[in-house]
Amino acid sequence: MTLSIRNQLPGSVTAVHPGEAMATVEVRLKGGQNLTAAITLAAAEDLALAPGTPVRALVKSTEVSVATAQIEGLSIRNQLPGTVVGLTTGAVMATVRISVPGGEVTAAITRDAAVQLGLFVGSDVVALIKATEVALETA
Repeated sequence: MTLSIRNQLPGSVTAVHPGEAMATVEVRLKGGQNLTAAITLAAAEDLALAPGTPVRALVKSTEVSVATAQIEGLSIRNQLPGTVVGLTTGAVMATVRISVPGGEVTAAITRDAAVQLGLFVGSDVVALIKATEVALETA
């Protein structure tokens, strides 16, 4: 299957926490980082997710925010530190490619945000991803 989603991070499930309608799924990414996905309980059951299940975490680039440092007191569960390895700016939008251990994450942010953050290739940044924006795929 070919997907248009740029961010496809391999890992394996470390825990599944079922709720009434949703489940949170803890994933250890190939690079060693932890990622949380909030998916429907039905999806978690359909995928037969359990500790050890290999998965790919899928995140659209428009759902990745960028910070210049770790942020305390934030509801966004996933903060992946990395380094900017590519930066393309247009009149309105910017594409930021971030190298993280074990892979790469792409963020689509406004040009103004990229300028205000002072981003450049080599910048240390943190990719921020809400758990509800992470989809999971099994092999």
